[in-house]
Amino acid sequence: MLAGMSERAIEVTGLRKSYGSFEAVHGIDLRVDRGQVFALLGPNGAGKTTTVEILEGHRSRTAGEVSVLGHDPGKGERSFKERVGIVLQETGVEQYLTVREVIDLYRSYYPSPRPTGEVISVVGLDEKAEAQVRTLSGGQQRRLDVAVGLAGDPELLFLDEPTTGFDPGARRNAWKMVDNLKSLGKTVFLTTHYMDEAQHLADRVAIISDGLIVAEGTPADLGGRSQSKTVISFHLSPDAPRPPNSLRGRASNDEFAIETDEPIRILHDLTGWALDSGADLEGLTVSRPSLEDVYLELAGGDATTEETG
Repeated sequence: MLAGMSERAIEVTGLRKSYGSFEAVHGIDLRVDRGQVFALLGPNGAGKTTTVEILEGHRSRTAGEVSVLGHDPGKGERSFKERVGIVLQETGVEQYLTVREVIDLYRSYYPSPRPTGEVISVVGLDEKAEAQVRTLSGGQQRRLDVAVGLAGDPELLFLDEPTTGFDPGARRNAWKMVDNLKSLGKTVFLTTHYMDEAQHLADRVAIISDGLIVAEGTPADLGGRSQSKTVISFHLSPDAPRPPNSLRGRASNDEFAIETDEPIRILHDLTGWALDSGADLEGLTVSRPSLEDVYLELAGGDATTEETG
């Protein structure tokens, strides 16, 4: 067991994975504390899926140290598998069983499962407990997938693309479900290709690109490290005075946008000018770089791209 594992669910040092002469993962380091929601982001072919499968024990590594809950997942120990839940993008369960029957079935595989009723409540399926799986909506079936992963009361849950294909309402319900998992003290290792999802759910985020971790930190920290500037936007009525050139930025008709590294100073000067001239800064907004901006800047990919390999 690596040092500090009492506080960490996952600790990875120098992880490498090669397929013949091709190296998919180039010596990455990762740390995930217990009780965290940790999101791993990456475009197609970045090494994200390979990394997660190594952590789950489904793929061997070429080099490096990996400790998950104090175990080497590559050894495939039963004691390790009993402490980990894995929720894949699709989980095939018997369509004619009820929700309760499915959870009871999977609970029977573990020595200390979580009570069926608690699992059903955590994933928000109380009203569907006696319904057959075949009658569930897509969002409800996804919640059942998570329930299957929770049946054994795992300490760590791997959650792969939990809301792919969901409508906005179903996505929000899924986010609440993840919040419920965190309130239970579970550690969640999340992969997603929705930047707003990672920003909302994750305590920490890592971005992987070309087999390397190119950034890691809280969503707010990553936003702060972006090279993108803060944007101050506002609208002026056609008969309003025009601001001085230093406060115009990009102007299109009556719309103005100022990109700056000094938003506080610019806001001070802009509002001072508006008060002195009697101009109304309609729709004044200040926007900082989002996690999506950082992702696109560092990974150079589509912010809604799902990795398949």
